[in-house]
Amino acid sequence: MTSLHHVILDTDIGSDVDDALALSQLLGTSNVTLLGVTTVYGDTLLRGRLARRLAGMAGRDIPVYSGLRETMSGREVWWPGHEGSLHPNLERESVHEGEAIRFLVDTVIARPGEVDVIAIGPLTNIAAAIQAHPDFASSVRHLWIMGGAFTSTEPEHNFRSDITATNIVFGAGIPTTVTGLEVTRKIEIRADQLEEIGRSGELGAALRADVQQWWDYWNETWNVPHDPVTVLTMTRPDLFGFSPQGRIEMIEGGEEDGRSLFHLDAAGTVRVATDVDGVAVGEEIVTAIGIAGAAKG
Repeated sequence: MTSLHHVILDTDIGSDVDDALALSQLLGTSNVTLLGVTTVYGDTLLRGRLARRLAGMAGRDIPVYSGLRETMSGREVWWPGHEGSLHPNLERESVHEGEAIRFLVDTVIARPGEVDVIAIGPLTNIAAAIQAHPDFASSVRHLWIMGGAFTSTEPEHNFRSDITATNIVFGAGIPTTVTGLEVTRKIEIRADQLEEIGRSGELGAALRADVQQWWDYWNETWNVPHDPVTVLTMTRPDLFGFSPQGRIEMIEGGEEDGRSLFHLDAAGTVRVATDVDGVAVGEEIVTAIGIAGAAKG
C-alpha cells in the first residue's frame, strides 16, 4: 500500500516554469495531501497569487502563504519581473501575506513526524523556520530538496542564491533527500508531452502557455523538469537510486562560490539521488498533471 504524504510545498514559483509543473503534479497525485504552499525569494506575494491561481484551475482551494523576499546571504534576486506575466488580475487571488514562517512552524510542530516539506526554491524560508522554533527541525518528517550539483563544479541556483540559508538547513539534522542537477537533467519535457499537458483542461492550457513562453525566451523546444523530478523522489522512490547517508558542504567565495559537495558520513542525515528511470519519471509527471487538470468539473 502506498503511504500518504502530508506535504507543505515551499517554492519560488513564477521564475523557472518547473515550479508550476511541480505544484500541478502534487495536485494530481493521489497519495499526497497538500496542506499548503509557502513562497520564497523576491516578489513572494505575486508568487503566492500565481500558486493560488493554478490551484484554482485544478478546482482546489489550497492555502498559500507568502514568505521571505530577501535572502539571508544578501545575494540579489535573479531575473525578477517575469513572474506571472501570462496571468492577468492576479491581485484578485487571496494569499496570507507574510505568514509563511508561522505556517511552516505551526503546522509542523503540531504534527511531529507527520509532515513532509518539499523545498524547490532557495532555502530562506526553511532556514528561518528552523531559527524561529527549536522544535521545527526535529518535527519535520522528511525534507525533500531540489538543489546542488554533486558530480561537477557547477554552482546550482537554489543553493547559491542563499548559501547562508543552505548552511543553516543542512546543519539542522533534518532527514533530507536532495535531488541535484546531475539527476534532474536526465529528464526533459518535449513537445509531444507538452501537447498532452495542454489538453488537460484550463490548468493544462495555462501550463502549456507558460512553458511555451519559457521555451521562446531561451530559444529552446524542451525544458528540464527539475522540481517535478524532486517531487517524485518522495512519491515514487522506486524510480530512483540514492546514496548512503552523508552531509552537504557549501563552498563560499572564490571561483567555486556556490558549489555543493556531498560527503559520505554514517552520522549524516542527508542522502542524494544518484540515478533515475528517466522514461518512467517523465511519464509520471505528465500523467499527474493530466489528472490535476481534469479534476475541475
